[in-house]
Amino acid sequence: MISVQNFLNIKSQQLAYFVRAFWNDRIVYKELDLYFWDTMEEWSQVSHLADQPSSQRERVFWYVLHQLHFWPEQNLREDSTLRNDLDLCVNFLESQEEYPFPFEYSGARP
Repeated sequence: MISVQNFLNIKSQQLAYFVRAFWNDRIVYKELDLYFWDTMEEWSQVSHLADQPSSQRERVFWYVLHQLHFWPEQNLREDSTLRNDLDLCVNFLESQEEYPFPFEYSGARP
């Protein structure tokens, strides 16, 4: 089984790539949705404990992933507030050292 940390190292970079590719019209919304479901399936294979605390990176990762699944395509493309919020989170996921933790964007494990 893969560890939570290894899962996040791989998936957070993929998530950032998929979000930016979607915004830049390099992938269609369906690909974003498939990424969500693939990630959920992969998470079921991760070795994690319910009482194990989640990191800041993990909380932001789940927040972004849930937002991508919750909002319809049009909102993800056209809602400037939503896009700015998600962009801040994606920047954090790409480089934790350069971006402060966005406290208001905290998701939970499924």
